[in-house]
Amino acid sequence: MKSHPFDYQMKTIVHARENGIENVPSLFRHMGAKRVVLFSDKGLEAFGVVDRCADIFNRQADVTLAGTFTAIEPDAACRNINEAIAYARDCGADAILAVGGGSVIDASKGVKYALDRGLADIRGVIAGGGRLEVWPESQGFDTPHIAVPTTAGTGAEASPIAVFFNEEENIKASLVASGLEADIAILDPCMTTGLPKGLTRSTAFDALTHAVEALVSPLSNSFTDAYAMQATRLIIDNLPRALEAPGDTAARGALLQASTMAISAFYSSLGGIPIHNCAHAFGAVGHIPHGDANTVLMPVVIAALPEFYGPKIGKLASALGLMPEADDARTLASVVAFLKDFQKRIGADTTFSAWALDDEQKKRIMETVKKDMAYQFYAIRDEKIAQIVNGVA
Repeated sequence: MKSHPFDYQMKTIVHARENGIENVPSLFRHMGAKRVVLFSDKGLEAFGVVDRCADIFNRQADVTLAGTFTAIEPDAACRNINEAIAYARDCGADAILAVGGGSVIDASKGVKYALDRGLADIRGVIAGGGRLEVWPESQGFDTPHIAVPTTAGTGAEASPIAVFFNEEENIKASLVASGLEADIAILDPCMTTGLPKGLTRSTAFDALTHAVEALVSPLSNSFTDAYAMQATRLIIDNLPRALEAPGDTAARGALLQASTMAISAFYSSLGGIPIHNCAHAFGAVGHIPHGDANTVLMPVVIAALPEFYGPKIGKLASALGLMPEADDARTLASVVAFLKDFQKRIGADTTFSAWALDDEQKKRIMETVKKDMAYQFYAIRDEKIAQIVNGVA
């Protein structure tokens, strides 16, 4: 198979250790920060996570916690991002700490972009479905930024991609800018041991989707394959352990590492991503959480698009621990069967019946698939979109 030229970059420093959150103020000090704004959500505030972070700052004098904004919403809308931007400016913050899942960390990236670019409304940047700024056109950002993921799924801490819900256009839009990812990611398994089973499962499937789509991407390369294959193995081996024993920090740590590796592979091989394309549409129209959407869609989309997955299905099979079959079609069938069995083994949803989508919503989902930025990478045929939507809705 002919090789192709590629660039590979991982900006984020990974700080992986139990109770690594305790090192946040000193890490900010080394980056020259003086006034940190903390972004999180109401759920983590209720669980005492926000107070714990504030207490860490209270025990030292070098760096000030200038403000705490806990109003980040799930699948944050642009209005919510704009509120966070205004708050950061009002409290005079010169650095950002994001503690939470993908929505919180993506929101913090939107704030960083706006602070560095002098913006008040993020909608103008992502109008029409999204914005892409790659190096050398994008030279990075000056605001010190640390992210502490409390879920092992999005990999948002190490990704230059941020996804927001544009409520004016009723679509999920992507902001992709080189250097948008956090400067430092704190992978502290103790921050994820209280995660409910449902969120543990759905966020891990989000990471698995990143790894899968990296492996089969037309732009995959040796670097992305190494991360994506290891991430896949870590998730398959450790997700059942984390569900069975939620306090298993070794399993939790492995899932966090898999999440960060998977997103690095994903954005560094960004080509066709039909699972994400469909998941974005279900999320925008049905307000289905992204991890749940990926969980349900993965085997269905792979089965529906053999023309896309077939050429690299042997690589995916190997990552899942399967022996390639005599031909691509049989190998693809064995991969789909394995994923469906894995869904069953961990108690995952296999349809969107819990969201009770009606015919009008299904029609809008089909239309939204074609409006998503991901559709530009691989245009799914209309009959295939209908097959996928009708197969899970």
